[in-house]
Amino acid sequence: MTKPALLVVDDDQEVLGAIERDLRHKYRNDYRVISASSGKAGLDAAGELKRRGAPVALFLVDQRMPGMTGTEFLVEARKLYPDAAKVLLTAYADTDAAIAAINQVGVDHYLLKPWDPPEQRLYPVLDDLLTTWAARTRLPFDGLRVAGSQWSPQSYAVREFLSRNQVPYQWIDVEKDAPTRELILATHGSLNKLPVIFLPDGRTLVDPTQAEVAAEVGLGKAAARPFYDLVIVGGGPAGLASAVYGASEGLKVLLIEQNAPGGQAGTSSMIENYLGFPAGVTGADLATRAVTQARRFGAELMIGQGVTALRREDPFRVITLADGNEVSCHALVIATGMAVRQLEVNGITRLLGAGVYYGAAMSEAAACRGQHVCVVGGANSAGQGALFFSRYARQVTMLIRSADLAPSMSHYLAERIRATPNIHVVPRAGLTGVHGDGRLERIDYEKLDKGESCAVDCAALFIFIGTSPRTDAFKDFILRDDKGFIVTGPDLRTCGHRWPLDRDPLMFESSVPGVFAVGDTRANANRRIAAAVGEGSAVMFSVHQYLRTV
Repeated sequence: MTKPALLVVDDDQEVLGAIERDLRHKYRNDYRVISASSGKAGLDAAGELKRRGAPVALFLVDQRMPGMTGTEFLVEARKLYPDAAKVLLTAYADTDAAIAAINQVGVDHYLLKPWDPPEQRLYPVLDDLLTTWAARTRLPFDGLRVAGSQWSPQSYAVREFLSRNQVPYQWIDVEKDAPTRELILATHGSLNKLPVIFLPDGRTLVDPTQAEVAAEVGLGKAAARPFYDLVIVGGGPAGLASAVYGASEGLKVLLIEQNAPGGQAGTSSMIENYLGFPAGVTGADLATRAVTQARRFGAELMIGQGVTALRREDPFRVITLADGNEVSCHALVIATGMAVRQLEVNGITRLLGAGVYYGAAMSEAAACRGQHVCVVGGANSAGQGALFFSRYARQVTMLIRSADLAPSMSHYLAERIRATPNIHVVPRAGLTGVHGDGRLERIDYEKLDKGESCAVDCAALFIFIGTSPRTDAFKDFILRDDKGFIVTGPDLRTCGHRWPLDRDPLMFESSVPGVFAVGDTRANANRRIAAAVGEGSAVMFSVHQYLRTV
């Protein structure tokens, strides 16, 4: 943890050197002493400390300075550090100004020059002020800080990316934190571009892209080598299983994931029917365990980087990344999973990230405390989301199109929802509109069997209406069915595809030899987490068979 600072400002170099000496002699073990020779330099130093997230315990400022008096300095400095102790250094002739400053800016004390001996005239005063400051002050988070608005879609996207990748950060709502708001205004001139990310070294990122955030937190590192035995595109359960088994068998493996390890499964608040976890396991925990396991075997992970194209340059398969770089490999596994299907309802687009969310959006749980939230969807993911938010929300309303939960939801999950008192299920209901001025305020839905329109005031809407395969980047490279799923193995012959080699397609092999597809993105797959993990591990048998031919 960074030591709190004692910031001293005086234009007289002799006085500044003397006060620095005395402060360091007494307080160097517990505080950093920082000096500035003018009010402007002092404010610059205070601003830099604020950007770094470093605490300031005390301002010790000369009253009579050219260009900016000590009182004027403290007026500005307290906007950044309102809780810091404030002390004026004055000559006898300036005591009236010092007394006025007590009323104007809440100066805690004024010291007359000279203060010798410091043991009697300096340290007792500062000891008392610093003890009081330490007792009432919570030291700031010593790491990544994200400043934005709760209702900013860009702020939500950054928070969700960091949360899903389990990167520690502190969230600062600029609408509630005046010092941070003042810092952003002073540095960038407006609050139009949010979020602002304060890095520990004092640099800032303003409305950054996901790739920029990933690079700064160590997730988006460039590939360590230009060529790999195996590249896996997609870091859901299937892709992670391929990484674990491929790396454990000695292959040079690179896994590329655009968002966060775990895929759709990683957003699940609780998976209760996964083998080996009788008490259940969260999707995030399962993903974290798999990432740790893959890295332990030597797999390389690239997070926050998208894939825009694939091409074949026999015997290699070449992957083009979103940043324009390329990576080559002998064998390629596509495990890109599913993308959430967009709901065509009036008002949704403009409120995305401002109260309307696709998926569980677990980073928003705290903001839902005591609120009324709505969930659209009746499958397992919707049920898990409803149960998760019921821990925080006053009420959760589920809108489902069927007459009951049973047709599309696991029995154990449906029973838990029925037993949760603050979850209300509305059957045969369809969302028709969302409303709000800058944030979600109300939704409209129709009772489909009665043709009756209803409205519900709510703070958040979470949508789970199904998914579609995430394969558009490969549409000109690989054979897909009419729904966008990748055709593999024996299905290639049944669909009339002319296989180019003498041998039959290997299990999980696509229309391009050496390119495999596993998990939810594959046609005719059993779309369960355990099945995806099974396919991700089983494909390695086919990968090894293929590698023996190149």
